[in-house]
Amino acid sequence: MHSMTAASPKPAAASVPQKALEKLGLKRDIDLALHLPLRYEDETRITRLRDARDGDHIQIEARVMESEVSYRPRKQLIVTVDDGTDTCTLRFFSFYPSQQKALAVGNRILARGEIKGGFLGRTMLHPSFRAAGGDLPTALTPIYPTVAGLPQPYLRKAVLGGLARAELSDTFAPGDLSQLDTHIGSHPLWTLRQALQFLHHPTPDVSLDTLQDHSHPAWQRLKAEELLAQQLSQLQSRRARAALRAPELRLPLPEPPDSLHQRLLAVLPFGLTNAQRRVGAEIANDMRRHTPMHRLLQGDVGAGKTVVAALAAAICMDTGWQCALMAPTEILAEQHFRKLLGWLEPLGITTAWLTGTQKAKERRAMLALIESGEAKLVVGTHAVIQEKVHFKNLALAVIDEQHRFGVAQRLALRGKLKHDAMEPHLLMMTATPIPRTLAMSYYADLDVSTLDELPPGRTPIVTKVVNEARRDEVIERIHAQIAQGRQVYWVCPLIEESEALDLSNATQTHAELAEALGDVKMPNGDMAQVGLLHSRMPPDEKKAVMAAFVQGHTAVLVSTTVIEVGVDVPNASLMVIEHAERFGLSQLHQLRGRVGRGAAASACVLLYSTGDAPRLGESARERLKAMVETNDGFEIARRDLEIRGPGEFLGARQSGEAMLRFANLATDTVLLDWARKEAPMLLDKHPALAEKHVQRWLGTKAEFLKA
Repeated sequence: MHSMTAASPKPAAASVPQKALEKLGLKRDIDLALHLPLRYEDETRITRLRDARDGDHIQIEARVMESEVSYRPRKQLIVTVDDGTDTCTLRFFSFYPSQQKALAVGNRILARGEIKGGFLGRTMLHPSFRAAGGDLPTALTPIYPTVAGLPQPYLRKAVLGGLARAELSDTFAPGDLSQLDTHIGSHPLWTLRQALQFLHHPTPDVSLDTLQDHSHPAWQRLKAEELLAQQLSQLQSRRARAALRAPELRLPLPEPPDSLHQRLLAVLPFGLTNAQRRVGAEIANDMRRHTPMHRLLQGDVGAGKTVVAALAAAICMDTGWQCALMAPTEILAEQHFRKLLGWLEPLGITTAWLTGTQKAKERRAMLALIESGEAKLVVGTHAVIQEKVHFKNLALAVIDEQHRFGVAQRLALRGKLKHDAMEPHLLMMTATPIPRTLAMSYYADLDVSTLDELPPGRTPIVTKVVNEARRDEVIERIHAQIAQGRQVYWVCPLIEESEALDLSNATQTHAELAEALGDVKMPNGDMAQVGLLHSRMPPDEKKAVMAAFVQGHTAVLVSTTVIEVGVDVPNASLMVIEHAERFGLSQLHQLRGRVGRGAAASACVLLYSTGDAPRLGESARERLKAMVETNDGFEIARRDLEIRGPGEFLGARQSGEAMLRFANLATDTVLLDWARKEAPMLLDKHPALAEKHVQRWLGTKAEFLKA
């Protein structure tokens, strides 16, 4: 494969590219073989200058007619070449003496770049070039994803070597290839080695569109293999977990009326929805088994996940074991704590509270309650999993907003049960519903329960998209809400001024609203108060601000996204999100869910700004449009997956490493269905081949799926 010499710095010493390869994760031969090009350049053909059109990326063979260094308006190397049909000027703003020598008058060169027409004739800016002569390549030249210090020629050579050495024999059972053949629609079916060799060096007659959109049979083969590896890894994790032991949390059936579970049901100030009953039964059945529960409870904002978790905790405590609930932020953890305390304390349950900001004396007292077993329920932030926390007998761990926690944190919580080599049951909760394709792939090792019904009394929320220019009208609307005794959230994306982002900050907005609403009275005669809440405030100050809003003393709460999840103030009926175009779709939906929690008609105003641009970007427009068109969290999640891809849905589930590099869950559902059916058959009939397949594709990443 010929490669051009670009006008760029000289390659560094061999040790630097080696480190750069490792930075890209290219440690094994198979890693190099699977490092596929971003795009291709066609060096297989020569284009005559007279046939080239403005904007074409072409390769020309020409003789250097003039070559000089000019210093006006800045230092540059200007080279005029002639291919016999026309002339062209090559311009280089950075160059080495060796390159200047290679472009001396009379030399014949091959140059490749984008041709531009202009008043002074045709030009190429910083084309790649080499001496003419020798055979042209017979395949397209790959351009690989790279990092600083790793030039394309070095990377091409490394990939070529890795591809030659990699062990690429089929890991399918012989009879299964015909099934894959049918799904890919390729006759005959490409082998893995053929597919990889083609994608690294495709022939020039291939349709570039099929390479770019990954619809070529070679790409289909790779995507099918990758999806199969993921499904196998998930299935292995599920089966490995099935071999573990967990406490059997069994209540007698029928349950005695004096059980904690029944007493909690009796004191709840509301009835359960059918969905809550169904999901509660699924969780109770899981906990009765001797294998650890590994269940994801998903439900839209306000669907009542906390009460389901409380009832599961009651079963756990009824049987003499401890339960822990962990939330990602102190505000959310405290909200859970207060709710659970209100329900369980009258029933004689001692609940411990753990956060990283506790005073030492209070912390020591809580740790003693947990270790003795007197505290049956422990609620807190990541402080719950610290080394000094010793449970007497933890049997159920509940993790709220699970995507905000890393793998190591979840594993640490599972390791808190030191009792006959058993593991606690694990219930994870999320208010970001998971689209079907994600549930089938990234979450295939979980049992998923869905709360698909909102409690009665929740009012639909009207969403409006409003230009920043109409800010005064929004403030007038706040006047009216306060006068009616309602409360308002105003969410800002930044805390302090940033030179990089010209955004209003929470402090400035707080001052502006305090002045604008200074003469507004609430129905009780008090003057309207505007509170300020952001993540950098001391914990005690945060608690005081939140308490004032919950109790109705504050009419407007100006906040950063610390109120994104869990905060429950039924009297709040208006949510204003400033610079809504800066927020992700699921985050906008979470924020909107802070209102509409009472009987009053509620609204969400999405204030947007285009800055200096004439209009919003396409992605931002799609997000705001989706918010107006639907309140359904599952539809929001589906559209979010379309707009952003799966990365942000997963959060820290894979410690930030996407497990799919090639397959696209939005378009490859047929291949995903095939992989789901194939994985159990391969694992059952050919376990050695299955393990080889997982190691080839995932290596150590397979470990991420075990949390």
